[in-house]
Amino acid sequence: MKIEITDVFLRDGLQDEPVVVATPDKLKIAQASAAAGIQRLEIASFVNPKRVPQMADAAAVVEGTSSLAGVRRTALALNGQGISRAVAAGVPEVQIVASASQAHSNANAGSTIQNILASLATDVARHPDTQFMAGISTAFTCPFEGEIAREQLLLLVRSFKAIGIRDIGLADTLGTTSPERVMNSVAFIQDAEPELTYYLHLHNAQGQALDTVKLAIEAGITRFDAALGGLGGCPFAPGAAGNLSTGDLVEFLHREGHETGIDPEALSQATSMALDVVNSSPAIQTNALPIH
Repeated sequence: MKIEITDVFLRDGLQDEPVVVATPDKLKIAQASAAAGIQRLEIASFVNPKRVPQMADAAAVVEGTSSLAGVRRTALALNGQGISRAVAAGVPEVQIVASASQAHSNANAGSTIQNILASLATDVARHPDTQFMAGISTAFTCPFEGEIAREQLLLLVRSFKAIGIRDIGLADTLGTTSPERVMNSVAFIQDAEPELTYYLHLHNAQGQALDTVKLAIEAGITRFDAALGGLGGCPFAPGAAGNLSTGDLVEFLHREGHETGIDPEALSQATSMALDVVNSSPAIQTNALPIH
């Protein structure tokens, strides 16, 4: 089976690192990722650069990656201002985000789920020619509220559907949800809204993300987020782990007989480059604005 991997290193992988990676280095990593065969990259987030200086060059990264042949590029935006900036920069596909947990929504975005969804509906309507996708943070487990009821998750899925979005990512933000419980919620959502497209954004606190991937593929999920070197995290979600490693995911998928179009050796080189750049970039002091 063909499995699509979105590498999120340039956004989720870097947003929680206490360094600012220079734009040319980001572009080199994007080029190396594309050369390895990764066909989908999350390249930036359009958030307040005072809070997230790691993403201050988002527009420049969008421009600098525009020549990557055969690569779908996405970027994240939290609100109307971010969406407008992303659209103006020429982002081909904009991801918007809401949390399934009220407590996490308050901590992460400083607003209620209802207010965020209402605002996003208005913001998305202003850009009818832009392609949008949606991510749901703490879709299964919240560090403050514990388990998220699958009925609550469905409410968010249907809210995004009402906005006109049919491509929805479900995030295990902490990386601690058991594969069985993840898939119980996923099956519930798939049964209720089978015409939508779903993908998984998995963190890997307990080394069980690949077990979740295996079950998800059996359930028809063919798209997953991962990050070079397994970097990433959410400071406003205590206990959150790094992302599922792209290298680990590719190795697992190939071992299982699936196709990714990714060259493991070239991917290893891109990963080494990414980690070297992070380790050599200047440190900063920042209160990051976490997503996922």
